This record gives sequence, structure tokens and C-alpha cells, in this order.
Amino acid sequence: MQTWYFAAWAILAFGTMSAACTDTESTDGPGQTSAGLHEINDVPAGDPSKTLVITGATLIDGRGGQPVADAVVVVRGNRIVAAGAKQAVQAPAGAETVDAHGLTVLPGWVDAFFTIDGDNDLPALFLRHGITTVKDPGQWIEAYDVPRNSGVPIPRLFLTGPVLDSPPPAYPTDSYLVRDDDEAKLGVNRFVDQGASAIKAYYRLPLGLVRTVTQAAHARGVPVTAHLEIVDARDAIRAGVDGIDFATSFGTSLVPTREAEKYRQAVIADNGARAEGRYQVWSSVDLQSPRVNEVLDLAIAHGTTIVAALEPFERRQGDPNTTEMHLRGFQNMLKFVGLAHERGVRIAVGSHAKGPHSERGWGYQHELELLVESGLRPMDAIVAGTKRNAEFFRTSGRLGTIERDKLADLVFIEGDPLADIRVTRNVRRVMLNGRWIVEPTAPQANAQP
Repeated sequence: MQTWYFAAWAILAFGTMSAACTDTESTDGPGQTSAGLHEINDVPAGDPSKTLVITGATLIDGRGGQPVADAVVVVRGNRIVAAGAKQAVQAPAGAETVDAHGLTVLPGWVDAFFTIDGDNDLPALFLRHGITTVKDPGQWIEAYDVPRNSGVPIPRLFLTGPVLDSPPPAYPTDSYLVRDDDEAKLGVNRFVDQGASAIKAYYRLPLGLVRTVTQAAHARGVPVTAHLEIVDARDAIRAGVDGIDFATSFGTSLVPTREAEKYRQAVIADNGARAEGRYQVWSSVDLQSPRVNEVLDLAIAHGTTIVAALEPFERRQGDPNTTEMHLRGFQNMLKFVGLAHERGVRIAVGSHAKGPHSERGWGYQHELELLVESGLRPMDAIVAGTKRNAEFFRTSGRLGTIERDKLADLVFIEGDPLADIRVTRNVRRVMLNGRWIVEPTAPQANAQP
């Protein structure tokens, strides 16, 4: 029996926790109380007999409060023992000290939409760039066998298994097809048994099966995230999905029914209709329409998280085959996300790993930049990418903020991200589970302009 399968089975059968860490009971979102979900990979931990005192950095702890200058962070083994202002934190005698003056320390970034797509070196590259936790919402768990067995440090992996979809699938190799309630329940249980910490409902799945998938997943204690094209987002929210991937998933809920049905029928007839059709829909969205308020009110009432994932759909003046229609459509996507955040909808950061305007390995940082462009303040984007994502993953009892007893996942950058979110590319040090990945003595990471 493979190691990952046995570990997942043991967790489900006996309620044990990952060897890397243990959660205490926590509240991870509206109405959600659980002992926490866990990554599928074992993450080596720092030496429990050693204490490390990191001094001098500006602390942004992920909770949204004011930064703390000249802070001290104390790490013992893989846990944060203390964090705060220098005068409020007493450094243990005899501890190893690391000078971090001139740097800003933040919680390790959490990516709610990472895609490996056969690029086996990409998880390790993301980790070196400060992304300590990722979720891949839609590829087979086996797709991560190579990086998991490579011996190279990689982020904490939260996986869904393949998307649950109905025929004909847009991406056959990444899909598990279900045609009725029984197959939907079977698919959910099969992948949770294999270690999935969420389930992904894909866009050809009809509403009735979205509801069945959601009920089956919730019965197993895992959330459901959905990519929508054919099902109206309002109906999916009422059906109980916990998260909606891509701002584009809201398109058909924001335009008149006749226009939405035209697009829906085009996609049912041909998956390829999405490529241009989504921009046509979004270029006609009226953000002052009552439909927008209805959708946002539902998302707030149900605690639905939007994983905006704007990066794949970015269009700029001068891009190949880009018209005013494409530009207007993308700008409306940005404005919708900003409006959702302003209204109080829970926004999560998902990079999709790459996009037409991001360099390999820097997709997460570019998504942060797009969220700021959409209207989030830099601090809002930081909280979305740390605390909010940890809540979405149901791991906030141990990840997402720099606080006592949380796991020591830390990223150190040069510059002030509250003044310019782009400096999140200036990664200088990375710690995962109390162990240095990019060490203080190592050469600086290759920052992008």
C-alpha cells in the first residue's frame, strides 16, 4: 500500500493527525468548526531541542493590524513561541539569534489555486518564493508523486483529486466523470479516502449533482470549491458550495437571463465557446445592476469564499488578438472583485500558478498585484493570502498568522509591501515548519521588477 494512501486512511479511520503537526479545534469560517484539515505530504519539522530568535524585522502577522517595527519572533522546533515588539518579547537565554533588520516578516503565503500541469519543479520554486502552502483544485493526487518523492522541499500540499465533471469534459485527463447521484457520491468518497482535503465541482456538472457532491463532501468534513460556467453562481451558493474559483464563474449570474442562456447553450454545445464567450459576457456586465447586489448578498449570507484567480484572464492593451471587448471584460472582472471585497465577501488568493503576464514561479505575487489593482489595499491582499486562505483551507488553528503556537511558516522580504505590493517578489528568507528553505546566509532570491 502506498505511503500516502495509508496515511490518509489512518487519518480518516482513527482521527489521527499528520506526523508533521497537530491541530487543536478551531473555527475556520462562518459556521465551520473542525479539528482542521491536513496536507497530504509529511513536512519535515525543525529540531524541537533548538530555539531560534529572529530579531529586527518589521512584523506583519497576517491579522490585519498595524505592523510592528523591530520585532522579535521566537521559534522552537516547528512552532512559534512568541512574536511581537522587542520590548514585549523576552528572548530565551542561549538561543540562536538571526538578525533580520531591514526585512519584513510575514506568514508563509497560502495559494488557494495552484496547478502543477506536469511541471514537477514548480512546487519547489513556489516554496523558494515564499508560498509555503498550496491547494491544487483539480488534478489527480498521483500528479504530485514526483515532487513528493524527490527529496526536495516543497510546500504543504492540499489536493482535491481530479475535478468531478459530466461528459463531455473540457480536460479529460484531469477529470473524473459522474453521471448520477450514486457516481457523484462514489467520486467524493473515493478521493477523500485517498487524502483529498477538498472536492472540486467542475463546470459541466449540473446543479443537482453539484448539490449531491456538496452534501457528500460535507458529510466527510471537507469543503467544496466550484468552477462554474453552466450553473448560475446564485444556485451553486444555495446548493452549499464553500468556494467559487475564478471571478469569471459569476458571469452568467450578472447578466440578463436571455444573455446568460445564450452563453450557457454555446458552452453546452462546445467547451471552446468559453474562450471568447466569457469576455463577451463580462464586457456587458453592468456592475450597478441589482443582480450584482443579489449575488454578493448571497455570498455574504452563506460565507462563500471567492478565489478570484484573475491572472489567467488578464488582457492588456497591445496583447495579441486583444480588442476593446477583451479589455472591457477584464476590467469588469477586476471591478467586480474589488466591489465584492468592499461589500465584505471573503476573498482568497489563488494564482493558477501562471498567466499571460507573469514570469514562471511568480504567479502568486502577480495575483496579489492584480487584487490590489482591483481595489484591495495591500494589507487586505496580505490578509487574503494568509489568514483568509488558512480559514478557507480549514487550517487556521495552525497556519496563516504569526502567533504563539502556530507553525513556523515564515517569509522574509525586503521592502514595505504596504507601500508597494510588488516588493513581495523580493524574497530573502523562507522558513517551512521551523526549517530554513532559503537561509539567512544563502544568496538573495531573484527578485523581479
